[in-house]
Amino acid sequence: MKAECSFVLFWLILALSLVPAALSAQEEEKANYDESKVPKYTLPDPLVCNDGAPVTDKAAWIEKRRPEILELFTEQVYGRAPGRTEKVSRTLLDSSLALGGAALRKQVDITLEQGGRTLTVGVLIYLPSNAPGPVPAFLGLNFGGNQTVSDDPGIILNTNWMRPSPDKGVVDNKATEASRGTASSRWDIPAILASGYALVTAYYGDIDPDYPDSFANGAHGLFQSPPPEPRPADAWGSLAAWAWGLSRILDYLETDSQIDSRHVVVLGHSRLGKTALWAGATDQRFAGVISNNSGCGGAALSRRAFGETVEIINTSFPHWFCGNFKQYNGHEDKLPVDQHELIALVAPRPVYVASATEDRWADPHGEFLALKAASPVYKLLTGDSLAAADWPAPDSPVRGRMAYHLRTGGHDVTPYDWAQYIRWADEYVKGK
Repeated sequence: MKAECSFVLFWLILALSLVPAALSAQEEEKANYDESKVPKYTLPDPLVCNDGAPVTDKAAWIEKRRPEILELFTEQVYGRAPGRTEKVSRTLLDSSLALGGAALRKQVDITLEQGGRTLTVGVLIYLPSNAPGPVPAFLGLNFGGNQTVSDDPGIILNTNWMRPSPDKGVVDNKATEASRGTASSRWDIPAILASGYALVTAYYGDIDPDYPDSFANGAHGLFQSPPPEPRPADAWGSLAAWAWGLSRILDYLETDSQIDSRHVVVLGHSRLGKTALWAGATDQRFAGVISNNSGCGGAALSRRAFGETVEIINTSFPHWFCGNFKQYNGHEDKLPVDQHELIALVAPRPVYVASATEDRWADPHGEFLALKAASPVYKLLTGDSLAAADWPAPDSPVRGRMAYHLRTGGHDVTPYDWAQYIRWADEYVKGK
């Protein structure tokens, strides 16, 4: 499939005038933001098997091609995660009315045990207080601890290691009371509850700390402590660990009578958007997947090498992916897969990819093109395909089982995003 040149000229002119403040000078120098400099590329065909056989029916996809693609991503990109732990226990710490009576707040510790070692993940759940029965849910990890998603004083303050952020109440890598509610704008809890959904979230650092620690801590250390040397080239990185943690939370939700566990949408933003896509690919119990501004290693095509590239992401975050992925630094054309095939692994379940006009680093155009390139798989399995031939104008959502929008603004999650996700989930996830 040849690279496509169609894009919104107005957006490109705007985007090229903006430089993300968070980029280092070295990263900025490496990054390409010029569409004319995107290398020519041909995408792997998701409907052609490794032996060259075409996929012409659902059985061939399910029994042959999907397992092939999943194995390639496992071996070459994200790494091979283990299954469930030997033991698991769940402790309900809190069950109280909250948010002025609009919500039932539950806080649960999930303790995973393997080989005598334990890992505890603290889960926060908000349910509509007036729900007559089990409700569908949005499940996503957060960046700064559960206390950041709301200024609710009843949320337990997370005490684990955190990335430094004094302006958000993280001092000496620890959250303080000042961190409460600092990410509430990214979690439109009133809209979620009013629409009849639960929100389920946990701090991603509970599952695996986000720094290169030689894979000694978190979920990795749970299974192997110390880790083997040399580490296998297909051993799981942090993205795979976070996705594995989402599946362990879903295990718990299957035991919670107040959650309709058959209708749980997994979502994430930025690196956690990459995580949500991989979780949805590896665990088909998730009823739908939302990728918000996930970029390189997420929804954006790697072969475009636009904004963040494979080399940049592997250099900046060497712990995110498996060792094999590093051989594609500067050689994206040699990858046996590309991210449209990751999206295709979600099929036939609904998928939503969202971009932002100012988020050049995440390659919004590449995110749309990846979704479009996954469309033939959805067409084969469901009869539905992406309802857009060209990249849409900002704030003009493409609705359907395969959904997309390009929001005006930067790298964030906003009430606008949530309004689209809820409307989509109402139609394609809830009650289906």
